[in-house]
Amino acid sequence: MKIIGVIPARYQSSRLPGKPLADILGKPMIWWVYQAAKQCQKLDDLVVATDDDRIMQVCQQYEIPALMTRADHDTPTGRIHEVSTRLDADLYLQIMGDEPLIDARAFDLILPDTLPQDPYYVAGVTNVMEHPADVIDFSNQKVACNAKREILMISRSPIPYPKGTLDFEYEKITGIQLFSKQALHFYANTPKSLLEKAEENDLMRFIENGHTVHAVRSPYKTVSVDTPKDVDIVCEILTQRGNH
Repeated sequence: MKIIGVIPARYQSSRLPGKPLADILGKPMIWWVYQAAKQCQKLDDLVVATDDDRIMQVCQQYEIPALMTRADHDTPTGRIHEVSTRLDADLYLQIMGDEPLIDARAFDLILPDTLPQDPYYVAGVTNVMEHPADVIDFSNQKVACNAKREILMISRSPIPYPKGTLDFEYEKITGIQLFSKQALHFYANTPKSLLEKAEENDLMRFIENGHTVHAVRSPYKTVSVDTPKDVDIVCEILTQRGNH
């Protein structure tokens, strides 16, 4: 079984243009993500997938393996599919390029020891949200699961609605997701689904078409960088950890 880690990194961002190159304690953010991800012993290969020469040049500068991909991908999953057509593997681990505090121990939770029997295998790491403000934040995509930890729905709205009980924990999907090669092929050859369009979450394409998406809860939390304020928060955390 071969597993490739893919760090999708696009330059365009409405709130923070050039986000993967944001300066974090003297190093570009993509460097921090790569350094954290390469700690995982289960990955056979690790590569950045970008659409911009500036990111490619920085990767070359820091000796980070990188592939230039098409600029017309509107989702990270689409970019990872392109990588799957060029680098052969059984499973592809998505590691979002805007989470410099990512903990490779979360990868061990989602990566299987043997190849899953489901040829369309998809899984995503989730974190429990501890603060009410996070639950109502539309940028946090909440998940509702069945008893088997299979995702029923992903929504930017707080789900489930606490009408009858508060005896549950709100979870959000993270940027760590796992796809089989066949699952990526299905994704690339299937039109966007209705709920996917509404919620802007590409995992819903699998769920709406009857494929299982497994939710793997992780205690290892991270900070997704979307604004300059997030960069400051990450810098402060890394400084407190002694990474300076």
